[in-house]
Amino acid sequence: MSNIINLNADLGESFGAWTMGSDREILQSVGSANVACGFHAGDPLVMRNTLRLARAAGVSVGAHPSFPDLQGFGRRRMQIEPAELEALLIYQIAALDGMARTEGMRVGHVKAHGALSNMACADLALARTVAGAVKAYDPALILLAPALSCLCTAGREAGLAVVEEIFADRAYLDDGQLVPRSRADAMIHGAARSLAHVEAMLDAQALISVSGKRLPTAIGSICVHGDGPEAVATAAYLRAELARKGYQLRPLGALAA
Repeated sequence: MSNIINLNADLGESFGAWTMGSDREILQSVGSANVACGFHAGDPLVMRNTLRLARAAGVSVGAHPSFPDLQGFGRRRMQIEPAELEALLIYQIAALDGMARTEGMRVGHVKAHGALSNMACADLALARTVAGAVKAYDPALILLAPALSCLCTAGREAGLAVVEEIFADRAYLDDGQLVPRSRADAMIHGAARSLAHVEAMLDAQALISVSGKRLPTAIGSICVHGDGPEAVATAAYLRAELARKGYQLRPLGALAA
């Protein structure tokens, strides 16, 4: 078992005069940031400012594309023809990468957001569309995908470097899918509980469901959702405790090399 691990967070999710999350603070703890590309959150100025904050913190950046669902924060299921969806994803990746280039940076990975990710985790055809869009834009990009998902399978089929992630603040079903947010047990609350959740999965090298079922998997990255009220404290606590236990916290590129 490798002791190299990545912490990532979904950031850049403010929009116009509306602020979500505490990006500057979370960037002090994570190694990689998944930046919203304007379709579920974010706008050009938010994207640019988030990139600048990430650059100052020495954090690698990736695109966090979604369904075109700004009002629903990308959490509503949509049915979009594969050709159109692939174009929508390329558009979002290119937008963030273009903005990154003006800041002397490059997008290094892609992580699907919200309903798009949840659906693609269980639908191989949809996952292949996502992986195909990433490959079409740049086959050197890393696909950051939930462990044991169809996204991991599709990414490897496409020849992409894939890093498996687990969620510090989300619970799992017996099939490896996330517990729906509509359920009371969907979220893991508090830094201590999140650490215990993560440590159990790292020690077992497996997803551990709410019923206690273990699903063996490689684990390369840990996600803390940046929009939660406990996100800053949880990210800082995870970083400190994992380092204390001997884990080396690195950007995603260190796991895909």
